[in-house]
Amino acid sequence: MDTVDRLIRSTQELLWERGYVGTSPKAIQQRANAGQGSMYHHFGGKADLALAAIRRSAAELREEAEAALSREGTALDRVGAYLDRERDVLRGCRIGGLAQDPDIVANAELRQPVAETLSWLHGRLTEVLREGQDKGELARDFAPEAVAATVSAVVQGGYVLARAAGTTDAFAVALDGVRQLLLSKQL
Repeated sequence: MDTVDRLIRSTQELLWERGYVGTSPKAIQQRANAGQGSMYHHFGGKADLALAAIRRSAAELREEAEAALSREGTALDRVGAYLDRERDVLRGCRIGGLAQDPDIVANAELRQPVAETLSWLHGRLTEVLREGQDKGELARDFAPEAVAATVSAVVQGGYVLARAAGTTDAFAVALDGVRQLLLSKQL
């Protein structure tokens, strides 16, 4: 991994662990094993590096979600694959957690890739559920857009519940609940 990649990866991890305020340039440099000159040679400062890290985290989340949502099977199989994808539940969502960071939310440039990614996920879930409805897998009164928002909200809320409880059990229960709701609309 070259210096730029190490700096971005280190910033991704620190943002996930500590948030924006807790991610100091010194901590980034130490974790990346890079000097101050290297950091400022490649990035204008902490905000530029944070933006690159957030964009990379967003791209990785989209890639992981798309792999599950584009697989073969029914709409519920595909949404189930998204729900079942491997996660570090007790660390929370790399992107959803940033939506709760007041310094990220206050900065339009840093907030943009977070908002775009969550919007993309909602849109992609809606597409998959609408396809299932069009194929007759889901009831006609099924509301794909609303259910996609519910799936996203349950996943993000499941992270919060799990972190608060200190156990992944709360996340598993939340996902089981959304699965039960989805199954109740199956034909």
